[in-house]
Amino acid sequence: MAAGGARRDCMAGIAAMCAGVACLCLNDAFAKALTAGYSPLQILFLRSLIALPFAAAIALRAGGARALISHRPRAHLARGGLQVAAALLFFTSFRHLGLAEATGLIFVAPVFITALSALVLREPVGWRRWLAVAAGFAGVLIVVRPGAEAFQPASVLPLLAALCYAVLMLSARWLDPRESVWTMQLWLVASSLLLSGLAVGVVWTPVATGDLWAFAGIALFGTLGITLITQAFRMAPAVVIAPLDYTALLWATGFGWLFWQEVPDRATAVGAAVIVASGLFIMIRERRAAG
Repeated sequence: MAAGGARRDCMAGIAAMCAGVACLCLNDAFAKALTAGYSPLQILFLRSLIALPFAAAIALRAGGARALISHRPRAHLARGGLQVAAALLFFTSFRHLGLAEATGLIFVAPVFITALSALVLREPVGWRRWLAVAAGFAGVLIVVRPGAEAFQPASVLPLLAALCYAVLMLSARWLDPRESVWTMQLWLVASSLLLSGLAVGVVWTPVATGDLWAFAGIALFGTLGITLITQAFRMAPAVVIAPLDYTALLWATGFGWLFWQEVPDRATAVGAAVIVASGLFIMIRERRAAG
């Protein structure tokens, strides 16, 4: 009975992870559609504004009133700055790159995390993981193709977004260990709203009535995606769940083709495959090192 229950939880976790990744890709698709008429800063502000009540409700239900309180609000504010920077860079790249290409490049984030862990935090990283880091950056070069006629300067934007995201992940160490994942998520949304709201008036464009559904969609699917992924890690082992994050490339390719008739070229597909393989290898080695 216990084994059967564990298996059901594992399958439920896999389903939740896949659904959560699909929701985040829908969030990105909505953002790409909105960048045609609105500043990425305004998109981020309205997403955070609409998402905040959802995040607060989820935090209250999952962690009670304690989930609303932070022991280190300044650390959350700093993390919010990283979140704003990453989102602005990523959303801006949608104006120039296909959805699958931008998604493939941002998946270099685990490679950045490993490199920063060694170079900044002085954590031990073996030669195998350094080799995977080098392979990940080689994959980036295949996608970006610097110096070639097909090179697009906008390719740098998702790479910078990935770097900000990597620092954001590592910055979780700044937070008080007593704070739950729900507190972290709520304060990340709130700080993003606060920081983006400071400058949104400069780029504000009146929102067309027909676009309200898209702004609601980006907030709904973004919040739902993070919630499902969080639940997935609670229901199944991380070693099973984490690699499923890369299914985002399939969703991004599908949505890009469906909505914008985008088809990644061979170099993008090969480079993305190398980046994914590098990230998966790093993940496996970290699990072994932790075990």
